[in-house]
Amino acid sequence: MDDYKKHIKDKVVLVTGGAGAIGSNLTRELADLGASTVIVLDDMSAAYEWNIPSLPNVLFVKGSVTDEVSLKRVFALKPDLVYHLAAFFANQNSVDFPQRDLMTNGLGTLLVYQYAQMCQTGRVVFASSGCSIYGHAAPLPLKEDFMSMHLTTPYQITKMLGELYANFFHHHYGLPIVKTRFFNSYGPGEVPGQYRNVIPNFIFRAMSGLPLPFTGSGEETRDFTYVTDIVDALLRAGYFEKALGHEMNIASGAEVRILDMAEKVNELTGNKAGIIRARPRIWDTKKRLLASIERARELLGYKPKVDFDAGLKATVEWFRTYWNEIRRDAEFPPGMSAAAPGVLARKEQDTDTTDIGIAARAMTDGERLSQVAEFSR
Repeated sequence: MDDYKKHIKDKVVLVTGGAGAIGSNLTRELADLGASTVIVLDDMSAAYEWNIPSLPNVLFVKGSVTDEVSLKRVFALKPDLVYHLAAFFANQNSVDFPQRDLMTNGLGTLLVYQYAQMCQTGRVVFASSGCSIYGHAAPLPLKEDFMSMHLTTPYQITKMLGELYANFFHHHYGLPIVKTRFFNSYGPGEVPGQYRNVIPNFIFRAMSGLPLPFTGSGEETRDFTYVTDIVDALLRAGYFEKALGHEMNIASGAEVRILDMAEKVNELTGNKAGIIRARPRIWDTKKRLLASIERARELLGYKPKVDFDAGLKATVEWFRTYWNEIRRDAEFPPGMSAAAPGVLARKEQDTDTTDIGIAARAMTDGERLSQVAEFSR
């Protein structure tokens, strides 16, 4: 076993947002590697308890990073390592609810850093977003030294804010901290919903026999990164000393056309409904995304292992395994803006539990989900 994995044994590790897609996979890996306790702090606002690993060394605490009672409870256990993944996710959600975005991604992150500093935590690894903080005009491949003030959603702003606070705590207090910038994560563990990423939403529609809404010209690309590669990077970020104080892209380092992805989803699910045109979102200004992963390779020894086709196939298989839970919990309530115009929230008295019945309640036509698929996290 590699040293960065052996390092976890007998450690107390806190994972904020540990019930989410990346957090639940990280929690399971930490527990399997022999952590004495993996503390999951999650308010369950965008997660489900069935997604939390049920293991003897996993402790689930329902609470928010903005609630100091919850923070006192988890930091009283003296975590050796903190993974701060909790966030108000993502772009369209922050446009609809900017104050909630600021509270969670701004104040919540500040509080986590303060408690980590006061409790002398050994290291904090912050989950930032490479899809967010580079703006729309950065040259490709995206490199960590590029800075942009032209951010187009509150989520992009507060993810940058989290990095700036990290810099302050590292330089002023000496808090050991590493900033990881995720790119278009996908894989088992992400339940679809109004504000979730494009891949789970497309798989959900395809498995419900519905067409996939496409807003672009066909040439748009994203740097999709499989969740186990992100987990491996996080484990490395929690160990290597030369990573301290640095920010680094965590990505696949390869472009995939969104249109090609949609066609693959339909093929894997046997969906005959095809692809339809939908309205673009005002804030979605990035036509291509491609990250440089040279810094992560140099500082962490990071090397993504899962190619896109294999990762997408595994994600579809996860959907099939947990389809009953997914179709029960996936919801697309109306947002304050045009996130899903005309879509009605699911009613408790609805009794149609067929696949098409559930999909019809959540999504009545392709255009109404024009902003749901989070192409640009």
